[in-house]
Amino acid sequence: MRSAVFITVRSDSSRLPNKAFLPILGKPTIEMVMLRAKLVTNADMVVVCTTERPVDNAIVALAEKCGVHLFRGSLDDKLDRWLGAARKFEIDYFVTMDGDDLLCDPELMGMGLDELKSGSVDFLEAPQGLICGAYTYGIRTSALEQVCKIKDTSDTEMMWVYFKDTGLFKVASLAVHDSVFYNTSIRMTLDYAEDFDFFKAIFEHFNCSNNDVSLRDIVPYLQDHPNIIQLNAYRHQDWSANQLKKTKLVLKDRKRL
Repeated sequence: MRSAVFITVRSDSSRLPNKAFLPILGKPTIEMVMLRAKLVTNADMVVVCTTERPVDNAIVALAEKCGVHLFRGSLDDKLDRWLGAARKFEIDYFVTMDGDDLLCDPELMGMGLDELKSGSVDFLEAPQGLICGAYTYGIRTSALEQVCKIKDTSDTEMMWVYFKDTGLFKVASLAVHDSVFYNTSIRMTLDYAEDFDFFKAIFEHFNCSNNDVSLRDIVPYLQDHPNIIQLNAYRHQDWSANQLKKTKLVLKDRKRL
């Protein structure tokens, strides 16, 4: 059984142009994400999943610099890109990490891999109330293969509906019991300029150029400094509405399967 952290990223972004390469402590944000992913000690490898377009060559160069693996695939079809990476590196289960989530917590991702390894779940999501951006998803490759057979679109950015709303898979929430990871006021994902200001304030305070400070240390600091939380908290409603607007479930006719 082989496990991985899959980092999903591409260079272009509409709401915050060039966000993958905005500098924090002298490093592009996507490099900070790669460094964070390497802290997941029970993952067999980290794989950056990007596209085949020349514009993403800079991401490839950073992956090589950070010593992580690389897969280049579909532009719009995130699920197909993950499946290609899973097949190339013979991965049985993985946790995902968006290029937006600079502080996705290694402890929580490791917990996700442990739950997937047990074989009791196909799709593992964040529990209700967990800090946005602290954990994304965990997926078994066998479930991903099935989803790629039944979907009828290449637009799979909002991919969770194929696991949650088809009734075909064992879905669970990550079992997180420590209250430090729960706070609906804290927004840790990079989509707007205010999000960048939020992350920059945290990284500069901790001077964590290797992105190795746990949320167990970051969250209490934020709670003591609500002015930092307020930098981008109001953006969460816009972000959630945009996510909902783009979410759709498009399946093949069962007769064609």
